[in-house]
Amino acid sequence: MAHIPSHLLLTPDEMARADRMSAESGIPSFDLMQRAGYAVAATALSLFPAALRFAVLCGPGNNGGDGYVAARQLAESGADITVYALGDPDDLKGDAGRAYQLWGGLVAPLCEFEPRPGDVVIDALFGAGLSRTLPDDVTALISSVERAGVPVLAVDLPSGIDGRSGRPLGAAFKADCTVTFMARKPGHLLLPGKSLCGDIKVADIGIPRRIMEAVRGRLSENGPQIWSANLPLVGADSHKYRRGHLVIFSGEASKTGAARLSAIAGLKTGAGLVTVASPENAMVANAAQLTAVMLRKVDSEAELSDWLENAKLSAFVLGPGFGIGSHARDFVLALKDRPLVLDADGITSFRDDPAILFDAFADGETHLVLTPHEGEFGRLFPDIAADETLSKPEKALKAARRAHAAIVYKGADTVIASPDGRVAINTNGPPWLATAGSGDVLAGMIGAFLAQGLPTFEAAAAGVYLHGQAAGLAGPYMTAEDLAGLAGQAMADITARF
Repeated sequence: MAHIPSHLLLTPDEMARADRMSAESGIPSFDLMQRAGYAVAATALSLFPAALRFAVLCGPGNNGGDGYVAARQLAESGADITVYALGDPDDLKGDAGRAYQLWGGLVAPLCEFEPRPGDVVIDALFGAGLSRTLPDDVTALISSVERAGVPVLAVDLPSGIDGRSGRPLGAAFKADCTVTFMARKPGHLLLPGKSLCGDIKVADIGIPRRIMEAVRGRLSENGPQIWSANLPLVGADSHKYRRGHLVIFSGEASKTGAARLSAIAGLKTGAGLVTVASPENAMVANAAQLTAVMLRKVDSEAELSDWLENAKLSAFVLGPGFGIGSHARDFVLALKDRPLVLDADGITSFRDDPAILFDAFADGETHLVLTPHEGEFGRLFPDIAADETLSKPEKALKAARRAHAAIVYKGADTVIASPDGRVAINTNGPPWLATAGSGDVLAGMIGAFLAQGLPTFEAAAAGVYLHGQAAGLAGPYMTAEDLAGLAGQAMADITARF
């Protein structure tokens, strides 16, 4: 797999196109199927050496063909094999039919399968291209396997998961391991599919890289390959003013902590200067807690406008603890020509008329980053959120284009999207990121990258990834303060590699 980029993702349609192009280029499609089946068999023998029986469940298409190849290889290795088929295998055509004929052994109807102790189930019923609800008999079989607690090795994707969206189509196997081919699919990384795949192994079955590159879209796994070339490196000629001035807006006296978390995270992530813009009634509370972060009183839109005219300010974060309402809307609209991360209360302030926000930032290069969680996304984009035909990446992309903004659609499977069509799925965020204040830290990190001159998509993707790295350093019992404090270490670890 060394010749295929590890971050590559292909949709099921793109993978099908790669298969077709391989055949058109002279690579026999059955050769690909054989290599896929061999990879499944090798993985089964490696992971489950003590299996008493491999129960290979074969479907009515090419995924079933992979299963027949795997069954033949396992039998030749001396393993105890029983093959069960969904439908009449004599009806199989093409490569799958050929794989069935070469198997040559007994095949029982799927309805006869009963899991027993010592079994390992090889799920070759349906692959990543499944787009319809599973038949009732397969749903019942999945339940019986789950009750029996026997291990499952999935071929391509656990049957029942939509490879495009990661959503179960009725029911789905929960696999201990999934073997996929050439590249992962979105369903391997998006929830709940991600939690049902177990360990994911990507097998190179011989499709040339030129074909993989030709069919790939603009979806990838988030990682340094997307944004590392844009990272500002600290050198001998570095100066705080060259690294940008980030402004974080604070809420009232009783709600100042969120802004300070954002500010510390921004400072740790490399912004040369960070100022908390505070209402007068919160100045004392903020001053008592800030040292390296500066403080300025900004109560009104007039005071903000005066500051914008007379100071060199690079980027802004508004939302954490700020408060919901017209005051937030006025400040955001005053910043319509500046790089801005809009989070939390800032997002919710536009729920009644999101078009006001979108229209304000519609001109010029994209300079707005929106960081909604599920509920906030639904407030800004109710029709997109409600469209169950769309995957999470597709929803994020539609939202990015409507808002003329980079979208950070947060969650355990955070998706970052740009109006230009680029979409990245983040995978390094540990579950303990779901803690109070975590989003405030993320907003500050993204703001720091904007202040240092990164474009919005790269700033958002880098912020999300390094946020996950910092959480990994902090460990399961972290607080948001721990997370903010380790943002700098996460940044140093990454920059040391480039």
